[in-house]
Amino acid sequence: MADLEEIVAFLDRELKTAEIKDYPGAFNGLQLENNGTVNRVISAVDASLAVIEEASKEGGLLLVHHGMFWQGAQKITGPYFQKIKAAMDGNLAIYSSHLPLDFHPEIGNNILLARAIGLKSIQPILPKDGFPTAVVGEWEGNRNELQIAIEHAVGRPLQMCACGIENPRKVAVMTGGAGSEVAKISDLGICSFVTGEGPHWSFIEAEERKMNVFYAGHYATETSGVKALGELVAQKFDLKAMFLERSGGL
Repeated sequence: MADLEEIVAFLDRELKTAEIKDYPGAFNGLQLENNGTVNRVISAVDASLAVIEEASKEGGLLLVHHGMFWQGAQKITGPYFQKIKAAMDGNLAIYSSHLPLDFHPEIGNNILLARAIGLKSIQPILPKDGFPTAVVGEWEGNRNELQIAIEHAVGRPLQMCACGIENPRKVAVMTGGAGSEVAKISDLGICSFVTGEGPHWSFIEAEERKMNVFYAGHYATETSGVKALGELVAQKFDLKAMFLERSGGL
């Protein structure tokens, strides 16, 4: 057993939860407490009903990238009520970390995906409020080899705008729904960009700017960080760690 308050304090420090600004609905940090003790750590990308019901079977601490409050204030009815009831009945605490987990220099989604792809000399880019929102690294192969490496890293086929050079040397990575950042990446002189998803117009902009943009899936690009976070907590507090896979394919 471990103390929930100690784990939360560690997470808040490690992730700089109070320092990194995020979307209003993110509510980074502890979203739901339990009785104060933690017997295991469960990681998942989303605090969905299916995930919470599964995690609640044995209780513990659920670490998620996308928390329970994205839609803002809402009635506690239907599936939303079922989530909260399942967690409370199962003595499940829930901690969410969105942008702080994306940006972390060692276990963040951006850096871990860049390493998994095989990029070299990885550096932070696009600072916002003092924190880099993306990374860039060097690639030694061609565009086709880069596509294969990305698909291997995320475990799924990707969609691509192949309008940049065939032998890219610099590749930017910004996970999740960051496709709308194509202009900012292009303005840095980087013609190849790996992300999760983007709006329709991001493809058109990438085409016009002669960029290679690899849309590798929102969920698929954001599993590594929360897995690593769970393993870090488990190791520090001598707990069992597990990851709950619940992909919607997007």
